Amino acid sequence: MTYIVNESCIKCKYTDCVEVCPVDCFYEGENMLVIHPDECIDCGVCEPECPAEAIKPDTEPGLEKWLGLNAEYAKIWPNITVKKDGPPDGKDWEGVPDKFEKFFSPKPGQGD
Repeated sequence: MTYIVNESCIKCKYTDCVEVCPVDCFYEGENMLVIHPDECIDCGVCEPECPAEAIKPDTEPGLEKWLGLNAEYAKIWPNITVKKDGPPDGKDWEGVPDKFEKFFSPKPGQGD
């Protein structure tokens, strides 16, 4: 088992999770984070820290797409280990449906 970040993170991109991660397995895209599945130690401390509830165990049904996306982008986006301020309009994006299709960006973020 590993944890993944799903589309609830898109445009919210809170970084509370990276602050508690003991192995620094988060990677930053332009408008979301991902978890490197080979680095995640399955401790679960990140899951309750996410205000958008975007972090889930990969054992939940229907998350195969997200496991693949996390693995793919963790290889090319920069590592992030320090909490940053979230987007000023992050709360406005919580719960918005179909964010992946409409707003996902493959561009990297800044990382640390």
